[in-house]
Amino acid sequence: MMLNKIYIDRLIENALLEDINYVDAATDYLIPDNQQNSAQFIAKADGVLAGIDVALRVFEILQPDFKAEVFKNDGDILKKGDVIAKISGNTKTLLKGERTALNLLQHMSGVATATNKAVKLIEGTNASIADTRKTLPGLRPVEKYAVTVGGGKNHRYNLSDCAMLKDNHVDAGGGITNAVKALKEKLGHTVKIELEVRNLDELKEALDADVDIIMLDNMNCEDMKKAVEITAGKAKLEASGGITDETIRNVAETGVDIISMGAITHSVKAFDISLKIIK
Repeated sequence: MMLNKIYIDRLIENALLEDINYVDAATDYLIPDNQQNSAQFIAKADGVLAGIDVALRVFEILQPDFKAEVFKNDGDILKKGDVIAKISGNTKTLLKGERTALNLLQHMSGVATATNKAVKLIEGTNASIADTRKTLPGLRPVEKYAVTVGGGKNHRYNLSDCAMLKDNHVDAGGGITNAVKALKEKLGHTVKIELEVRNLDELKEALDADVDIIMLDNMNCEDMKKAVEITAGKAKLEASGGITDETIRNVAETGVDIISMGAITHSVKAFDISLKIIK
């Protein structure tokens, strides 16, 4: 798993503190301290699994000696009814960790499933699917990890990764040529420049400014085809803005290199997974 263990543990601990706070009013008063049980994670829909190790870590933090049998791993295609994993331990551990584990597992699997759907819709083209910074606060690493599990690629992780000039940067920086020139005088040699353009005239100016990546913002497919012809491989072209399942294939067939989609992280439906105690 490509996730930082320190980050994962802090994320889980904060989530558990938020959920349990002081006492679990049902579990702590109902269940004997020494009771043991087993439970199963069960898929209730078809999709792509992501986050099973994160979910299991919830129970490991609560009870280091809990047991787990894993039958499905991240990236596996799930069918409704599949048993993903079986866990065994103190009953209080299972009940207290259930919601936190499911929240993370369902959300990450939802991201992976949505990404995988987009990837399949553009199969056979040269384009790739990428995420954006439109992520839920505190969850960016797990969401971006889930995107890769679904077959997508990661855009920049944060503002330090790339100097990306959007329309407000350009307008505030004196236009494309001035903004790029000012950046190049200060940026280190390892930092790439990406520029958002709104029309073909801005595209030509961006090419003259010699940027590395050009984002075609909310362009129609006809203009995107022209942009590909004009660019002729001089810069990577990224299509973004308002792309749906119905339009994504047409966008990919224009010849762009990347299709970035905020919807695969910020608007996904949680994947339906349950955790059931084995009686």
